[in-house]
Amino acid sequence: MYIHVGMFVAFYLVINNLLIGSLHMNATDPKSGAVSPLSLLKLIAYSCIGIFVFFIPISVGGKETIPLDHIVSWLRGDYAQMTEIYAILVVLAGGAYPFISGSWRASKTQTVLSIFKVLGVVTAAMAFFSVGPAFLFEKDMLPFLFSKLVVPVGLIVPIGAVFLAFLIGYGLLEFAGVLLQPIMKPLFKTPGKSATDAVASFVGSYSIGLLITNRVYKSGQYSAKEAAIIATGFSTVSATFMVIVAKTLGLMEVWNVFFWATLLITFVVTAITVRLFPLSKMDNTAQNRELEVFEHSRFKQAALEGLEVANNAAPIARNILQNIKEGMLMAMSILPSIMSVGLCGLLLAKYTPVFEWIGYLFYPFAWIAQLPDPMMVATASATGLAEMFLPALIAAKSVFVVKFVVGVVSISSILFFSASIPCILSTEIPLSIKQMLIVWYQRVALTILIASPVAFWAEQFVQ
Repeated sequence: MYIHVGMFVAFYLVINNLLIGSLHMNATDPKSGAVSPLSLLKLIAYSCIGIFVFFIPISVGGKETIPLDHIVSWLRGDYAQMTEIYAILVVLAGGAYPFISGSWRASKTQTVLSIFKVLGVVTAAMAFFSVGPAFLFEKDMLPFLFSKLVVPVGLIVPIGAVFLAFLIGYGLLEFAGVLLQPIMKPLFKTPGKSATDAVASFVGSYSIGLLITNRVYKSGQYSAKEAAIIATGFSTVSATFMVIVAKTLGLMEVWNVFFWATLLITFVVTAITVRLFPLSKMDNTAQNRELEVFEHSRFKQAALEGLEVANNAAPIARNILQNIKEGMLMAMSILPSIMSVGLCGLLLAKYTPVFEWIGYLFYPFAWIAQLPDPMMVATASATGLAEMFLPALIAAKSVFVVKFVVGVVSISSILFFSASIPCILSTEIPLSIKQMLIVWYQRVALTILIASPVAFWAEQFVQ
């Protein structure tokens, strides 16, 4: 623990010295190249808190993992019954919300998803009260969905949202976005500002990334091709959800390896798919593109943009409350879908050959990668089209290499029918379901091939 805290303090001091070394201090004008001491403190301190909570493992009670995981484990251990009551209430609220808000009428897709949420309320109630057919109460069915997934997700999402206020609300997002801009055009064929979308998705959520992408596309600054690349290549689940996948698969002991490998592999796969049909053939005309010209060096510009956000940011208490609200709404949306779509997927996987049939499309890639139990990898990967959590559920009891690859696939594939595909369809980005299915297949196949050698390498870090 002391080593990790020491690294955290060292990181703070290095960033502090870099910023002070490149900028001069002034209390009033962050845009001019001057730095407000308070803005600088907020940018560094709040960002470091967010980084610490999400990425710095510490040892507590003999268990070494990130602080967010420790908080959730403590709540689940000391307040087990209360957390289950809380989870069933969130599921109930999530099932009712589309009908209270009227969003169920927005489109046919929303109507179908709202019906599934109602089914999620029913199945969650069955799990909570232990009422229903015996086959649904086998260990890998309702008990697993509710106790091992719905309860921790219901805790991680709002608690993670609290600390996301530190990670994305005070300039770190903009700071990282500017620094990443030079790699965007040559690698991903998107403008530099799309780096912000990519970072927003990974540290916030795909919904945040899609919101930014749709807004910029409607303003004419992205072409249809660029918007489609960003939506299908960067708008993946957030770091918070990656924690859930890692916990489900028992990968928290290699969390940092898993996180950074997944991030890198996701971007490598995106760099390949943008050069393949259908993304490569989409219209690349942008009506109102802005020139990206910096008045200062890249690092200084990154620091200034981060400082401007920190300078204009709302007080931390207000940001936390807003994030809690958004986190609860997200949890209400997700939990019922996990119970309904997740259960349907598990039943299909266990009692029908549907995902095995789809899995045959991926079996050659798993076999070429020399993975143990290639059919398990192929079948689990196929289930991700329905819901991104299903691959983790299917592979939870497999060997390390299979779990690692399937975990990366569930995140890198990006597209799934329970959330991301309907979200993209609700934007003005001109992507059809057929195009998204092709991109999904490409992403899964490529991820299996690229993640496999990384999984064999990561196996050496398992204690």
